Amino acid sequence: MAGAVDLSALKSRADAAGRAASQPAPANGDGGTAGQQNPAVIDVTEATFQAEVVERSLQVPVVVDLWATWCGPCKQLSPVLEKLAAEAGGAWVLAKIDVDANPRIAQLFQVQSVPTVIAIAGGQPVEAFAGAQPEPQIRQWIGALLDALRDQLPGIRAAEQGAAAAEEPAEEPEDPRFTAAEDALERGDFAAAEAAYQQILDAEPNNELAKAALVQVRFSARAENADPSAIERGDAAPEDVDAQLAAADAELAVQRVEEAFDRLVRTVKNTGGDERNRVREHLVEMFDLFPDGDERVTAARRKLASALF
Repeated sequence: MAGAVDLSALKSRADAAGRAASQPAPANGDGGTAGQQNPAVIDVTEATFQAEVVERSLQVPVVVDLWATWCGPCKQLSPVLEKLAAEAGGAWVLAKIDVDANPRIAQLFQVQSVPTVIAIAGGQPVEAFAGAQPEPQIRQWIGALLDALRDQLPGIRAAEQGAAAAEEPAEEPEDPRFTAAEDALERGDFAAAEAAYQQILDAEPNNELAKAALVQVRFSARAENADPSAIERGDAAPEDVDAQLAAADAELAVQRVEEAFDRLVRTVKNTGGDERNRVREHLVEMFDLFPDGDERVTAARRKLASALF
């Protein structure tokens, strides 16, 4: 359609009408006012056509939706176009024009039926289609339109870059308490890191991040000092709770996860009172080192429940 229609023919009429900028916007096909809800959707008249369509199309494509209140397919097509315009974040604009209220525009485009959709870029029609179309096809049509015009119309890329920047989540400021704990870990000072995380939990008992970090720090400190021979000593003294805890830590440190869990489950079975609680708490703390849904943890939890009850 490029060059087929002289859009400047409406300019004199627009000037004579004073642009009607202060007048209420005409209702759109579904009874609402497009511009009130979506800045990317505007109602256009003969008086505002020059400013809202021709001049605006020098920056971004303007998709003109020519419709009528009596047109059933228009009521199907318009909501789809409005939805896509809202998603575009200003990369293109939808201009809705009631052909009955603005017959000169319909004549200008030689509209034979409605709905008719015409894309305006650089002040000239560049693409068009007639009739209601399914959303995927319209989305593809608009995507191809933007791809073809991105280098010619500066507003497209600017709007897309602005939308991308708005979608990027703002970085949360670092919590100095966690920073202090992490610095201690980097220095290998497990005691200081444990104290820092514990201080956070004292102030915020439900801080899940601090809870998980504290468990990891405590085990890391034990694992650093784990003696491989502790496993043999634990095997030799099944009644010694301290030996069993040390052996389980040593097994976990070398990735013998099931063996460590089974050792402590057996110890829970063979102990009672405070010692049993101590072993149970040690085992549950080990569980917290693993992600939710770990099959080894799930199996060990079942065994622990059986041992306790």
